Amino acid sequence: MSITTSSDYISREKKYLATNYKPLPVVLNRGEGVWVWDVEGNKYLDFLSAYSAVSGGHHNQRIIKAMNDQLNKIDVPSRAFYTDILGEYAEKLCAFTGMDKMLPMNTGAEAVETAIKAARRWGYRVKGIEKDKARIIVCDGNFHGRTTTIISFSSDVDYRSDFGPLTPGFDLIPYGDIAALEKMITPETCAFFIEPIQAEVGIKVPSKGYLREAQALCKKHNVLFILDEIQTGMARTGKNFCYQHEIDKPDGLTLGKALGGGIYPVSAFLARADVMDVFNPGSHGSTFGGNPVAAAIGLEAIKQIEDEKFAERSAELGDYLKSKLSAIQSPLIKEVRGMGLLVGLEIDPAYAMARTVCEALMKRGMLCKETHDTVVRFAPPLIISKEEIDWAVEQVEFVLKELA
Repeated sequence: MSITTSSDYISREKKYLATNYKPLPVVLNRGEGVWVWDVEGNKYLDFLSAYSAVSGGHHNQRIIKAMNDQLNKIDVPSRAFYTDILGEYAEKLCAFTGMDKMLPMNTGAEAVETAIKAARRWGYRVKGIEKDKARIIVCDGNFHGRTTTIISFSSDVDYRSDFGPLTPGFDLIPYGDIAALEKMITPETCAFFIEPIQAEVGIKVPSKGYLREAQALCKKHNVLFILDEIQTGMARTGKNFCYQHEIDKPDGLTLGKALGGGIYPVSAFLARADVMDVFNPGSHGSTFGGNPVAAAIGLEAIKQIEDEKFAERSAELGDYLKSKLSAIQSPLIKEVRGMGLLVGLEIDPAYAMARTVCEALMKRGMLCKETHDTVVRFAPPLIISKEEIDWAVEQVEFVLKELA
């Protein structure tokens, strides 16, 4: 069978792949900067950037060069040996985040699993919690990954359905509720693990001062304050890290997505020295985590953020995007919210669902994705221009007018 059209490619995927995603019906085969093309040559503005992973744009020459230069020297020798680049990468990432030490992994979920292990072992060995009694507080609406342990503390029924028995040791509280956090803390609480903005649930931003108050509560009760910045970090929200809008630094931090420059899975857990020092040889590891290729890519991703002032661009262009979207007069728009270039457009379901909006935008050459049925997530590459944002907003305005 000859595979030539989009429907051919889609049919083949449906035949051989598990149905664990529901993609928009577009088949991409090329990308450059903020633009991507499908197999039939149609051009689209990427307004999702792989959920913030492609911050530097597609076919990023800086990242590609760093990767190829490293591949021409050595690829993956494993952590059974030292390499010349891993220490440099670790030093740069620690300086960039303000944290003491890091543990390199591959995917965001692996970084989260590492944070959980670190928090529990710290709880036993440093705080003195009774064996197997440590608890971690998390928030309703959270999204930290898809492993069996991580879904065990999700509040989304679909993520948990028929994947039990689930992992115990987690306490759910409402997001953004300081009183609920204080009430939930007990002597057995080892950590509070939270996203500074809940991206997956619809770009939910807590009230101003929440992170600062939560950190103070954790410090008061000797509880680790750990932030998941896998989606919000690496300049996405107008600062290098979202926590920098309110606090100096957390006790622990998970990173991923944009750390891989959009071309490779690179993640990390970073923490205070006394938290990271609970690990000993054999207690945790990864065959690919911290390999020289990943280290070279992560190092270059950080340098690009600094050199090209991605955080400043995100702050300025994010404000510009929100102001342009807010100026659209449409009964479909319930709210425009977000920080930097992480923006949610909430759609009134009385008129349309977010998926319908995304499908209509796709037909006009703009790619984005719905989240939780009623919110369209906008997270374009940080290299986007004002002119390209203007074009995108024109498409949004046209689609909303048509659907109204």
